Amino acid sequence: QMEGCREGNGAVPGEPVKKDENSRRGNWGNQIEFVLTSVGYAVGLGNVWRFPYLCYRNGGGAFMLPYFIMLVFCGIPLFFLELSFGQFASLGCLGVWKISPMFKGVGYGMMVVSTYIGIYYNVVICIAFYYFFLSMTNLLPWTYCNNPWNTPDCSGVVSSGHQFNASLANATSSLVAGVSEVVNRTKRTSPSEEYWKHYVLNISDDIGNFGEVRLPILGCLAVSWSVVFLCLIRGVKSSGKVVYFTATFPYVVLTILFIRGITLDGAINGIKYYLTPQWQKVLDAKVWGDAASQIFYSLGCAWGGLITMASYNKFHNNCFRDSIIISITNCATSVYAGFVIFSILGFMAHHLNVPVSEVADHGPGLAFVAYPEALTLLPISPLWSLLFFFMLILLGLGTQFCLLETLVTAIVDEIGTDWIIKNKTVVTLSVAIAGFLLGVPLTTQAGIYWLLLMDNYAASFSLVIISCIMCICIMYIYGHRNYFKDVEMMLGFPPPLFFKVCWRFISPVIISFILIFTVIQYKPITYNDYVYPGWSLAIGFAMALSSVVCIPIYALYKISKSPGATFRERLKAACRAHPKWGPALQEHRTGRYAPMASEDTVEARPLKERDELKEEQKEKEKEEGKEKEKERKDEISLTIQGSNGSTNTHNNPNPSA
Repeated sequence: QMEGCREGNGAVPGEPVKKDENSRRGNWGNQIEFVLTSVGYAVGLGNVWRFPYLCYRNGGGAFMLPYFIMLVFCGIPLFFLELSFGQFASLGCLGVWKISPMFKGVGYGMMVVSTYIGIYYNVVICIAFYYFFLSMTNLLPWTYCNNPWNTPDCSGVVSSGHQFNASLANATSSLVAGVSEVVNRTKRTSPSEEYWKHYVLNISDDIGNFGEVRLPILGCLAVSWSVVFLCLIRGVKSSGKVVYFTATFPYVVLTILFIRGITLDGAINGIKYYLTPQWQKVLDAKVWGDAASQIFYSLGCAWGGLITMASYNKFHNNCFRDSIIISITNCATSVYAGFVIFSILGFMAHHLNVPVSEVADHGPGLAFVAYPEALTLLPISPLWSLLFFFMLILLGLGTQFCLLETLVTAIVDEIGTDWIIKNKTVVTLSVAIAGFLLGVPLTTQAGIYWLLLMDNYAASFSLVIISCIMCICIMYIYGHRNYFKDVEMMLGFPPPLFFKVCWRFISPVIISFILIFTVIQYKPITYNDYVYPGWSLAIGFAMALSSVVCIPIYALYKISKSPGATFRERLKAACRAHPKWGPALQEHRTGRYAPMASEDTVEARPLKERDELKEEQKEKEKEEGKEKEKERKDEISLTIQGSNGSTNTHNNPNPSA
């Protein structure tokens, strides 16, 4: 009765309830909340710095064509597949594998990946919190080079001899003085870079040298986890209300920064670099690989979050429409953020008198080094800094909400006891505390090394493998015809032909291409000039394999526990859909999912077998009904009620007759 239930649905503890009344179906207040939450999940920090960074590295416009092609043939189909998968079964990333129990390890792999991402993702958010708090001042602390943490190599764009104020004229005059100083130096280290390395991180010289815990970062990490927990304390309903703000405000900030950015001197040069394709790079396979990976990671496929969020939808919700809207919104957000950042980069290049391609570092530095430095060039820089880092916080929280909800939902679905269902808040708090404690090592002086190690290994090619196996399981083990019928029963129309072809052929091929390309192009990660030692790379590969290894381990376990005299029989039994696979609500279990007399013992069968079995069952019930009716009539005709109340019978002197 409690299977697949969610709190907030009016169920009274201790009283028997129907499954229909206690299902998670429709727990979103309305469909807008689901779309906004999914947008908040898909649109994250990666859209702000990863997409512009890849454009920056691959020559601007040359990246756009492969990006849009990968979105159409891989991103949107995979997004629709996961949304329809979770919505049909109304279960999280573990429960949905009733479709083929042997592949439940894929769900465990998704949980492991979500755990890794949730740990280090919140550390990035807490750094954004830290910068946000430090922006509450009249002068940003990374503006000048006259601070205790600066080195002799520091050279600021804004001259330390002038006081920076809100006046655009004064700001421009100080910029000219600063530019002269920068151009005359052979080596320049920006104030924001030294602030990031020597003050915020106080970075150590080796990944094994943890040093001390950075207490300000640790405090911001506690704030970050507290915010996530408080927003999810009432389950998905409360997160649905929060996303009205978290999913929309970043677009307001991006618009403000975009309007300000395009009005700066030199901004047009950055936008030209962003939009002008370098056609010789379009034929470079690495550009296509980067485009495919960006689509894959930015949409959040194979993290488990899409399945979990879709499981709260109403059964007949048009998730096809949602997948199109959310995927395109994600893509548009990346492109829009690119306009904002490249306008700022063009402004910096203009005042530093350097090409746009050389104005900033790549990777995380684009968010926490180059962008803060660009913010110091703006009038009323503390205000712009506050808005920017507040936007980063909201973008990160939107994804973190769904990551935590994915883990909690999977735990509740898997254990499924009355106590854990009634005390979901305790589970949410436990996961939040565990995430905070596991994130503490990332707040040490060596924390940035470990954060980059997790980002590069824990959620890289393992996601590709998980997504590829998911496609193979649904399309070829469960059967594409079965799944197309399921989608048609849920939506009222079958998946379009384009999606059928992508699910069966094109998307798995592209995913395989990403995997192969990742292996071929593999290079050990570095952090600036620091080269990671071999033992740390071994830990990175162990993290990557820890999610993938769940799949074969659970498959072997399931095969060993399945009935059958031979390995082939056990394998077939382990792959066969569970009898309870299908819609969660009884009212939606129609057609081949209609309840049968021996539902607990009848195995899920292919379409034809199930239909034939259903017809046989109906005929049998009709025959049994006729026989019972005939026996009842015979009994009435043989029985005569006497006037004294006694029973007499013909042709049988025995009253017991």
